[in-house]
Amino acid sequence: MKTDGKEYIEKEPHDFAELREIIRILRSENGCKWDRAQTLETLKKCLKDETEEVFQAIDKKDYENLCEELGDVLLQVLLQSEIAKENGWFTFDDVVQTLSEKMIRRHPHVFGDAVCNTPEESLALWREIKKKEKEDREAGRK
Repeated sequence: MKTDGKEYIEKEPHDFAELREIIRILRSENGCKWDRAQTLETLKKCLKDETEEVFQAIDKKDYENLCEELGDVLLQVLLQSEIAKENGWFTFDDVVQTLSEKMIRRHPHVFGDAVCNTPEESLALWREIKKKEKEDREAGRK
């Protein structure tokens, strides 16, 4: 199928950049009417359902289906991010940046000088940092 002068073929290899193009096309003027009609609110149930299907695949140890269901969750993240971009709220790149910063900040035992010797210590440090972040956010709103 040709779109935007490029041919998209189902069984050919695809990378993340192309997936992002596909989502943009689906939401574009000439895209899919259903995808174009979606909002953050209408996609809430889809995200919930897809997440539940991930849990079911894990519980069943159905790894082939898990691969597909994780893709469906990723689709929800990409669609929500595209809607946010269209509204000028944030972009998918902002999501990636925010998550990267959070992972670095919450893992000072990996990316800094903190020491954790057990998974429990790592989790306790994560929770401590998360609690401080919440307190800082709430203090900033007052």
